[in-house]
Amino acid sequence: MNSNVERWYSMKEICEHLGVSRDTVLIWIEKRNMPAVKMGRLWKFKVSEVDEWTRSGKAAE
Repeated sequence: MNSNVERWYSMKEICEHLGVSRDTVLIWIEKRNMPAVKMGRLWKFKVSEVDEWTRSGKAAE
């Protein structure tokens, strides 16, 4: 396995990483285009994409 491949984070992990609730993340996905992928019933996230999204100021709009 390539150690340079970034793993997908779960909803719980991204909430802990950002320090926000699940409801907040769901609102950000719907209204502010937070980078996320729905795999079946589960939301998955790349931390590098989410961090870039927050740095761009889109979470605060």
